Amino acid sequence: MFFRQLFDHDSWTFTYLLADEQSREAVIIDPVLDQMSLYQRLMDEYDLTLKYAIDTHVHADHVTALGALRDELGAVTIHGEGSKAACVSRFVTDGEAITFGSCHLKALATPGHTDDSYSYYLEADGKRLVFTGDTLLIRGSGRTDFQNGDAGAQYDSLFGKLLALPDDTIVYPAHDYKGMNESRIAEERVHNPRLQVADKAAYVELMGNLKMPPPKFMDVAVPANLECGRG
Repeated sequence: MFFRQLFDHDSWTFTYLLADEQSREAVIIDPVLDQMSLYQRLMDEYDLTLKYAIDTHVHADHVTALGALRDELGAVTIHGEGSKAACVSRFVTDGEAITFGSCHLKALATPGHTDDSYSYYLEADGKRLVFTGDTLLIRGSGRTDFQNGDAGAQYDSLFGKLLALPDDTIVYPAHDYKGMNESRIAEERVHNPRLQVADKAAYVELMGNLKMPPPKFMDVAVPANLECGRG
């Protein structure tokens, strides 16, 4: 499987480009509008055809490239079921497969950071990978104080779904703020400070006391992203 991890320095966003080596069908996860020229160049350089463009949720810190990738490269745009981004072509449900070539991304409903948060799990080339959006970050977890966030739901998503994946699953989040580009489920279970709680009530209390400022671009990003970045 072809794999590239890309990074937008302005929003600290990771974008993931995956492709089946034989068919050259590709998927991009959490693309940033400001990086469109890079995505187009990579498609040409590696002779890829973009089949799907996926957002793990409606982002509040950058404008998505989903609409541009649909309009300019013909990608089918995807959000998880429950998303209010009516512009997307396909809404996936928990457990549904997204197929490109011989590869299959499995959609996992992981609400909590937002009510429309999804993660995506893949087994390929003897490895297990999970793209966790903002639900599980490296040594952290996504805030739950806006966009219908729910710390209790996030606890269930973390402990009931993501931490139930095999220990060697590689964790690829949507953002990094601490200088790390990947982790493992086993690492996060032991070393992630947000996960060292006794129960759901303790997690809800922890998240309720974060007192973080609003995302810098939230007032611009959320409305734009509900229109796939074309608003």
